[in-house]
Amino acid sequence: MRVAFYAPLKAPDHPVPSGDRCVAQLFGAALRTAGHEVFLASRFRSYDGCGDRLRQVRLASVGVALAERFLRRCREQPATAPELWFTYHVYHKAPDWLGPTIAEALRIPYVIAEASDAPKQASAEWGIGREAALRAIRRADAVIGVNPADRGCIMPLLRDPSRWVAIKPFLDTALFGRRPRSTPTAPRLIAIAMMRHGDKLASYRILGKALSRLLDLPWCLEVVGDGPARNQVEGALAPLRGRVIWSGVLAPEEIRERLASADLFVWPALNEAYGMAALEAQASGLPVVAGIAGGIREIVTSGITGLLVPPGDAQAFAAAVHSLIVDRDKRVAFAKAARQRVQSEHDLSVAANRLAITIDAVRQAYGHAPSHALPPALGREWAGAYGL
Repeated sequence: MRVAFYAPLKAPDHPVPSGDRCVAQLFGAALRTAGHEVFLASRFRSYDGCGDRLRQVRLASVGVALAERFLRRCREQPATAPELWFTYHVYHKAPDWLGPTIAEALRIPYVIAEASDAPKQASAEWGIGREAALRAIRRADAVIGVNPADRGCIMPLLRDPSRWVAIKPFLDTALFGRRPRSTPTAPRLIAIAMMRHGDKLASYRILGKALSRLLDLPWCLEVVGDGPARNQVEGALAPLRGRVIWSGVLAPEEIRERLASADLFVWPALNEAYGMAALEAQASGLPVVAGIAGGIREIVTSGITGLLVPPGDAQAFAAAVHSLIVDRDKRVAFAKAARQRVQSEHDLSVAANRLAITIDAVRQAYGHAPSHALPPALGREWAGAYGL
């Protein structure tokens, strides 16, 4: 099946690395592994991070124009038309202004992966974006949920519960491996996260407080990442003195190399959706110490593949790291279990099989007529509503 792929928050070939870009790339790979022909439908970024109503109106206008251009090309070159539209990550800050309109006009299935809703934004600064996101979610023939925390808000929006399809976070485990150590050395800890204000910076601060309690033990910490809060992150980790190796932003293959030579992944994970870096660490045979937040508990089994502690508790975090630094046998057991669990439950092939079943079901149920009752010009309706 020819699938149009779109990521309104960040295209899979966006120059700035992030977890969102990584997951978009993985969904594209999973669709291809499932046997579909996938093409990038648009690089249009609908993101509004400031809650600017006028910006959302402008983005809506651009989205309407791009949808019309896409449909015009499909009419002129029918062979380029998709048989299914697949959008990754829809929420109030990055709604899908393209997919619902195009899927409606072409009478093709519309699938969303990772949708979320923020009811508190109903009449706030992102009201326009939220309404667009809700329309897209309601229009979807299937919503693929990666983070179980999203389920509660999304289920009431669906036309029937069967349209929610749960898929565990996944990656290509074949790309990750363990590098054997020839001689024992002080444990190498690693943290991978962009340096942004907000939850990321708060996590770095907890990490600094926790590890400053462990300076009597032999270890070093490699930090992979960079960003606008770099100075504050350096300040948060200053008590660790010469224990920190600053690696900056690395390419994916370089990150895999660093993970392969590390001993323990450490990250407080405040308000993390599910933490792709923690999943990559486990695929590399690393135990994880993290805070119980968001979907982290879905990918780290405390006491088996790592240790989870209450979010924001630096003392508990320090105790967990301490236990794995001093107990090499436990580290090795956790590492083995982590690698095995990721291979069996979170591999790309597992997600591809799940996607193949979902798309086949959607396609069979869809038939040749739309399975919904929305107006045929969703984009134009929005344009008129906001005077565009």
